[in-house]
Amino acid sequence: MRTIQIGEKELGLRATPLALLYYQQEFDKDLMADLVSMEEMVDKFEDEDYSRFDSVKILQLCYAMNKADNFGESFPDFEKWLSELGSINLVDGSFIVEVIEEAFDGFFRSGETGSKPEQKTK
Repeated sequence: MRTIQIGEKELGLRATPLALLYYQQEFDKDLMADLVSMEEMVDKFEDEDYSRFDSVKILQLCYAMNKADNFGESFPDFEKWLSELGSINLVDGSFIVEVIEEAFDGFFRSGETGSKPEQKTK
């Protein structure tokens, strides 16, 4: 789990099986398949080649992991969530790297046991 700054908001991200489910439910795509394609996209981005950069994919990944971090709470759909972010700098390499790192750290663990998500109470 990590906290990132996106625009003027701090978001908790949690790469767990819940994030996989939320991604599938919201976007009708497999998060793992998209994550593999994002790794190549990040390599190109670091070389300042923006031709394969898909900003929406990064935001979708961020959304699913943020929703997983807020398990048990009411959570907006993707469009509403985006509208609440305000202005963001998508060329901020640190933001993109943090999102991808959380995903890889969480989904590609080497035998580590993860913590069970706790339902948040209001």
